[in-house]
Amino acid sequence: MGVTGLAMFLYVVAHMLGNLKIFFGRSSIDGYAQWLRTIFEGALGHAGFIWVMRLGLVLCVALHMAAAIQLARRAHRARPAGYQHRRKVQGSYAARTMRWGGVILALFVIYHILDLTVGVLNPNGVEGAVYDNIAADFRRWYVTLFYTAAVVSLGFHIRHGFWSALQSLGASSAARQRALQTLSFGVAFLITVGFLSVPFAVLTGLVA
Repeated sequence: MGVTGLAMFLYVVAHMLGNLKIFFGRSSIDGYAQWLRTIFEGALGHAGFIWVMRLGLVLCVALHMAAAIQLARRAHRARPAGYQHRRKVQGSYAARTMRWGGVILALFVIYHILDLTVGVLNPNGVEGAVYDNIAADFRRWYVTLFYTAAVVSLGFHIRHGFWSALQSLGASSAARQRALQTLSFGVAFLITVGFLSVPFAVLTGLVA
């Protein structure tokens, strides 16, 4: 679960940085999208690298979900009888957030593929016209609202996942845990703001 989570985290960071190219203009983000299609073109063919990345991402998502199910079942077997009284703790809240957040993210990924990858749900839907497709997409307030819900869920997911991964590496003291919680929140916050800056820039007219 940790390995697949790390792989998806790196993809999310790269994807966010790519999205921010929209602030440098149409030629910047469209050129970036075209450049991605030429990576290892000699060995993989045109856009072959993108398809390798997509298949790898799908595999990571499937393995991540399988690991989550296995861990949930293992936890249930470890304590088949529930607590008579269980006070609310940060860990239980984070776990619940991870569950419903994962469902929202799964639904969003399906929509995102149909929208900005395949183009069938996009008002513009022109292959290679990334700037125009994004601008046409987020002019619709309800799309921005759905995107915001998904990105906020992603932020919660990253915050808890990042902290759990670092804790698994040996953070045991209270002082160190507080520092890692702050770091995890900071990473999740920056990624959330980075992703949300694009749709709100379109919605407010900053990106036209």
